[in-house]
Amino acid sequence: MREKSPGLKILWLWTIGTAGVLIASVVTTRMRDMEKQHPQQQLSFEWSSQTHHREHQCKLLTSPCNVVWSQGKDGFWRNVFLAYKTLGVVFGGLVTSPLYVYPSMHLTSPSEDDYLGIYSIMFWTLTLIGVVKYCCIALKADDQGEGGTFALYSLLCRHANISILSSKRTDTDSGVQNSNQYGSIKKKSRLVTFFEQSLVARRVLLFVAMLGMCMLIGDGILTPAVSVLSAMDGLRGPFPSASKSLVVALSAIVLIALFLVQKFGTSKVSFLFSPIMGAWTLTTPIVGIYSILRHYPSIFKALSPHYILHFFLRNGKEGWALLGGTVLCITGSEALFADLGHFNRRSIQLAFLFTIYPSLILTYAGQTAYLIKHPNDHDDGFFKFIPHTVYWPMFIVATLAATVASQSLISATFSIIKQSVVLDYFPRVKVVHTSHYKEGEVYSPEVNYILMVICVSSVLVFGDGKDLGNAFGVVVSLVMLITTILLTLVMLMIWRTHVVLVALYFFTFFVIEGVYVSAVFTKIPEGGWLPFAISLILAFIMFGWFYGRQRKLQYEMTYKITLQNLEFLLANPGIQRVPGLCLFYSNIQDGLTPVLGHYIKNMKSLHKVTVFTTLRYLLVAKVPQNERIVIKKLGLKGVYGCVIQYGYADLFSHETDGFVNQVINSLRAHIQKCPDSPSIILSVEEELLELEHAKVAGVVHVKGKTRFHIGKDIGWFDKIMLAFYEVLHGNCRSALPALGIPLAERMEVGMLYEA
Repeated sequence: MREKSPGLKILWLWTIGTAGVLIASVVTTRMRDMEKQHPQQQLSFEWSSQTHHREHQCKLLTSPCNVVWSQGKDGFWRNVFLAYKTLGVVFGGLVTSPLYVYPSMHLTSPSEDDYLGIYSIMFWTLTLIGVVKYCCIALKADDQGEGGTFALYSLLCRHANISILSSKRTDTDSGVQNSNQYGSIKKKSRLVTFFEQSLVARRVLLFVAMLGMCMLIGDGILTPAVSVLSAMDGLRGPFPSASKSLVVALSAIVLIALFLVQKFGTSKVSFLFSPIMGAWTLTTPIVGIYSILRHYPSIFKALSPHYILHFFLRNGKEGWALLGGTVLCITGSEALFADLGHFNRRSIQLAFLFTIYPSLILTYAGQTAYLIKHPNDHDDGFFKFIPHTVYWPMFIVATLAATVASQSLISATFSIIKQSVVLDYFPRVKVVHTSHYKEGEVYSPEVNYILMVICVSSVLVFGDGKDLGNAFGVVVSLVMLITTILLTLVMLMIWRTHVVLVALYFFTFFVIEGVYVSAVFTKIPEGGWLPFAISLILAFIMFGWFYGRQRKLQYEMTYKITLQNLEFLLANPGIQRVPGLCLFYSNIQDGLTPVLGHYIKNMKSLHKVTVFTTLRYLLVAKVPQNERIVIKKLGLKGVYGCVIQYGYADLFSHETDGFVNQVINSLRAHIQKCPDSPSIILSVEEELLELEHAKVAGVVHVKGKTRFHIGKDIGWFDKIMLAFYEVLHGNCRSALPALGIPLAERMEVGMLYEA
């Protein structure tokens, strides 16, 4: 009876806690319905704002949506509700880390003091990195509400002229003074001057920021593998005869099923994410408390840092190598910062400080207490410390929690890629929105199947939690170190924090994370090479694509066609105005693309009605019909400007010429509303008649297909990067098929840009 009584108490506590969390899910569903009814914010439109375009490109890529309630003046209960929602979105990877931390360590005959030292390391890692660095410092370094490594780079770009092409831009904003985030004007620091004058430093800074973001994608690849494999490994407890290969096979099946259902979206089941993670977050510390009371009540004496010192003095190099496993206790902490744009600072702080942090501290304490009494069970350090009475309920919750954590990272990867494509940081891939209510719920077939192949291959090839833990630890430690470096630059260049405080921050966290990085780098031959290689490849792709697009934009802005140039070209008697309606696509809004001049000079013609069209993506679900198409007369006969604004749930249909009809109807309405134009002799009736004749004659969509001409006199860096960009550009999706334009109506005009 003594054996059953504690177990029954734990079962009752577990049942009550889970029931409470499930009741809260009902509230979640009701509040979710309220969110759908909340009106979308409207965005203003400005015709020729190139500055807006550049600032838009500096926005953080990792934030797929802006929650309506994240505006800073929320009530306490709204913050509590948002904190509850973060459990299923932000903290999935972090709170499920007890599944694989101890199994990832290569322990040999550990003693009681060894376990106390390991727990002390994990406690102070969670406290210093999780609470102090991320929760108290990093969350304040947001870029207009967004977080993550690229948000820090964006923040630096907005306060200093440190773009990789900044030395070649017009220096309208390059005075000797700059403003900080509080609005005051201060003289540039020497560090800002150094970055503005050093092109190499600016390129390295951009690459480091991109590498940090790509590390999150590497995290998204490995989290499903290590989480699901660790959860499924729980089957070997009640079924000792189950082989490792069976667990690996079942894990691969679960992962394949998880990736195959991505195309259906998560809207119908996402309301369950927070209840599942809430149940996990609540029940694991309850089991931990039970384990502490039963096995080692004095476990919290390990909070004294002297246990860490004794651990390293006693174990030496072996103790240092074990840091590659202990670092996994903080895995997922970067999401705490990167997902800031989904919620707000206060809600994330509430969730972490009052649920996630105490849950992890108590869970790891319970695991360690059990392992002190059963020192050889560390290979299955989680499920072995679960009481038999609640084993199967905990196994179910663990499997569901691992799946939710995997789904969160997969969805975040889709969102990162999608935002990268939208903001021209990544080659175009197909992106499908699976929800009309949430901009962040997207799906990319190419990315999904690549992730599935890599993730399943990782499970099949490594097949062991320790090897996957080695791979996982590399990205975790590197992304933390990158964030520390960028935060230090923000403190010095923007916040103007006292140098002593900056030095204290940098020395503390650079040493801690640097030691972790040095430990996990020894694991690269044992599996750590995989995420590191993936992150480097992705960062190189992003850097090459972005550099090429920026060089192309620079060329277009330098050699753009102004309205005066266009009027001069059309005044040439050799230029004919041919019948038809032409939609000429241009990437720039302040002027016309150089492809236009190339087209007119070689074709010796221009359609009688030509509409220079720019597509603008807005972070709203649907742009109202009366705001979707903005028309402007350009002062020449039959020449108009058009900006098409669209949201993530807007669809363009060419099956019934709906898209073209919308443009023509907007043209017709604009002509009738704005009849007066000093340079056009036609009356309103004649102008409308010209439009109708052009429509009858036929519609053509013209887009430039430009390439760089890489001469022998350019530098080696440009040769490599622009050649690489051309390879990417030649193999990515075209922008026009994304609009569904029929092939018969599409024309691409080739032009060489001189590098």
